[in-house]
Parts: sequence; C-alpha cells; structure tokens
Amino acid sequence: MKQSILVVEDDPMIRELVKIHLEKNDYDVIEAADGEEAKTVFLEYHPCLVILDLMLPKVSGEDFCAWVREQERNEVSIIMLSAKAKIEDKIEGLKMGADDYVTKPFDPDELMAHVEAVLRRTGQFCQKIVHEGLCIKPRKGEVLLYDKSIKLTKYEFDLLYLFMQNPNMVLSREQLVMQIYPYADHTVLERTIDAHIKKLREKIEDDTSKPKRIQTVRGMGYMFVNT
Repeated sequence: MKQSILVVEDDPMIRELVKIHLEKNDYDVIEAADGEEAKTVFLEYHPCLVILDLMLPKVSGEDFCAWVREQERNEVSIIMLSAKAKIEDKIEGLKMGADDYVTKPFDPDELMAHVEAVLRRTGQFCQKIVHEGLCIKPRKGEVLLYDKSIKLTKYEFDLLYLFMQNPNMVLSREQLVMQIYPYADHTVLERTIDAHIKKLREKIEDDTSKPKRIQTVRGMGYMFVNT
C-alpha cells in the first residue's frame, strides 16, 4: 500500500514540482493551496505525512501545524518547507511540532531524502487504510470518520477491516462468517453477519437506507465500494 502525502503550498509551480517528485518515488499525493483547504483534505485522506509551507492564505502553516497535532497528536509527520530561513525560524518550527524543516529554494532530490528519512522514523504510525474520510488503524484498533472517533465492537471492527482490505470485491455471508468467527465452537448463522453489518452501517453511513460504503449485492453478499 502506498503512503499518502499531503502537500500544502500556495505556489502552484512549487506544489507541482513537489508532486512530480513524490509520485516518481511512488507516493500518493494530495494537494491543498491554503490552510483552510488543507484541513478539509486532511480529514478526508488522513495522510501519513504533510509537507507544509508556512506563509499560507486563510490559515497559516503554523496554525495548521498546531491543528494537526490536536487532531492526531504525533501520528502524522510534518516537514515544514519554508522561505523562512533564519535559525530561529527553524527552531520555532521544530518546537511547534515539525519533524523536519527544509528551506526554500530547495533541491527536490534533497527534499525526497528528507521525506524518506522522516518516514523511516515515523512510518510505523502509518499502518492504516483510508477511504473518503473513513480511516481504520488495525494496529491500534481505532476507526475515524473524518475527525470523529467511531466505537466498534470486535466483530464490527474485523468486518470493516476485511471489507476495506478487499474493496469492490463481493464477499459472501459464508466467507464473512469464516473470516470473523474462525474458531467458533458453534454454528454461526449468516443472519448474524446481517445484524453486524446493520450496526456497522449505523455508525459509518450517512443514510442507512441508501448505504454508499457497504452495499448489498443481492443473492451474493456484501461489497465495500471504493470509487
């Protein structure tokens, strides 16, 4: 699974330059042109790392950095990419919560080296699957829907993880029973799966009568839709 990186930069030429080099190094790239857009994009994609300009319209890079730290503590890495080149600016940025600080103008290959170094140190926090604001962290047993923590039972969590690992694939009720009840010492009825999915939909769907994430495939089973 590719690691996702959010590039927050108001200069389109710099943003495109960074994007090209990140994609060349096999990262998924999300972009934002100002601090306000960055917040929306961040909650939808839950990136592994943010490359952050400081002098941004609407919401400053410093304020966005503080907001990220409030959202996910230290689980998201931040590299500040700024024209503020004084030593005191770098120190302030690192104290604020940045994992690294790169000054403009910059060499793209050097920036990629910084990205790789930061992710080597912090990559263990990026064990997650994300789709349209829904983020599952299997190692921590956590689920987020945008900025909201979702409380799931063990079976609901196991079902969601299985679905998100196999997007756009129809899974029969029998397959789901075998996967989430592998050591059951009694017969688990397929309608038990239906009950779990009903509860799961109540927690992650906007409209349970017209579910967009977990859809029923009549006569076959269920499918997690990832468009």
